[in-house]
Amino acid sequence: MRCPKIFFLVLSTSFVAYAQPLGILSSEGRQESKKQVLSSPGGRFVFGQISDSGKDQFMLDTKTGRLWRLTERGDIGMYLINIPYCIAEGKYAPLPEQTINSADK
Repeated sequence: MRCPKIFFLVLSTSFVAYAQPLGILSSEGRQESKKQVLSSPGGRFVFGQISDSGKDQFMLDTKTGRLWRLTERGDIGMYLINIPYCIAEGKYAPLPEQTINSADK
């Protein structure tokens, strides 16, 4: 009777060792993000996506620093909307602060 118990114990532990994790711990559930920084090897305007969401698509003007978000509306279709920068004193501007300061000089 002792031999079948040991056989069952060895058999059950071998299944536990090869079991796949479930839910959040599974390797398929924890995929690495494919985020990349917006960059431009030679062009002025760059389209990029900063997250896995299709709603996080942007266009960057690498010369001025202006930023637009690619948006879609049923009656219009796809269009770009300007993203303002928060500058000093809580005000907003279409360009980053360092670009505004350098243009004044």
